[in-house]
Amino acid sequence: MKARLMAAHFVTTSHRFVCPQLPASPAHAIELACELIEDRGEAAKDWAVIGSSLGGFYATFLAEKLGCRAAVLNPAVFPADDLAAYVGELTMYHSNDPFEWKAEYLHELESLRVAKITRPERYFLLAATGDEVLDWQMMRDHYAGAEQVIIQGSDHAISEFVRYVNRVAVFCTE
Repeated sequence: MKARLMAAHFVTTSHRFVCPQLPASPAHAIELACELIEDRGEAAKDWAVIGSSLGGFYATFLAEKLGCRAAVLNPAVFPADDLAAYVGELTMYHSNDPFEWKAEYLHELESLRVAKITRPERYFLLAATGDEVLDWQMMRDHYAGAEQVIIQGSDHAISEFVRYVNRVAVFCTE
């Protein structure tokens, strides 16, 4: 839902929006993202990445690696700690498509872990206090110094995200 809203917003602008379906493997997801950026032939620092939940974790890694901006939406901060219990056959969050979450992916996540962001001004955090999956206070603390919008209530999906699309887009295109 958030990706569709962002795509609809960017269709009306001169900015490009790319939203690939990422593979389950964190290492392959990062590899794909880096290839997409490199294939465009633009300076990585001129990009902005947007990620929600595990995608927010990936966006943080990419911002640190490439020096670009990142908008993170209810991001996972240290997902290997949370996802160990989910090893096995699962279904996609927004569909019934199956996929396998492998134990080796936990090690891949650990290798992507950003203990502390280096340049908070590159980040925009949108976090909901009602997130039923992740701890919003951990998000707030991990992105200390970044531009932050803390939504009172809401949920992990940020069901009212339509209200924040423009704010996220402005941060990404400044």
